[in-house]
Amino acid sequence: MINSTFLILLCAAMSLETLIQPNNKPKLYPALNQYLEKADKNAGSISPERKEDLLELAAFISAQSKAGKPIRLTFICTHNSRRSHLGQVWAATAATWLGIENITTHSGGTEATACNPRTIAALERAGFHASKSEGTNPRYAVSCSDGITPFLCFSKKYNDQTNPASDFAAIMTCSQADKNCPIIPGASARIAIPYEDPKVSDNTPDEAKTYDERSFQIATEMVFVMKEAKRM
Repeated sequence: MINSTFLILLCAAMSLETLIQPNNKPKLYPALNQYLEKADKNAGSISPERKEDLLELAAFISAQSKAGKPIRLTFICTHNSRRSHLGQVWAATAATWLGIENITTHSGGTEATACNPRTIAALERAGFHASKSEGTNPRYAVSCSDGITPFLCFSKKYNDQTNPASDFAAIMTCSQADKNCPIIPGASARIAIPYEDPKVSDNTPDEAKTYDERSFQIATEMVFVMKEAKRM
């Protein structure tokens, strides 16, 4: 278990961001390399209609990179408890895996609740390492490598002071948040990439399977996005 003092220091060090910077290409945990290779091979399952939305995100990443600008991505869902965290973590991890630099990924909700522990459990099953703080809205330190600062996952609103206020892409990961937030202040791009909420299987025999399927779907699509961004 991670203590609160360490988390305070961690928050200050990483500004609550997932940071991928030039010349910082640590090796991912072996299980994550295998997982991402499998996700890459699964890209053929993405429908042409779905690819259109994903390519919009890839185009934003490519344009920011070519302009020499920071690439900031904020994944947004209603409660910032499941899909937005999966998007934040997998986008950054896919970027690291493919050597895409200068990316920060973030997440937020239309309201703050708590990052669901089932989300973290799914990430651990995929190969991440995680520890947590205490409290009703615990901070989870989720690591993809011993050589990179862990992702800090906790629930917050999309306009939280720890998230970028301008020149970022807002990725709407649920239809409810997409409907309730037609305008995201400060966003340079607003892209709807909704996912079915794994919450539908909470407290059922299919719970872990559903979370793993959603995690793998998001990993697959973020690998596709990053590979296409590199090609553009």
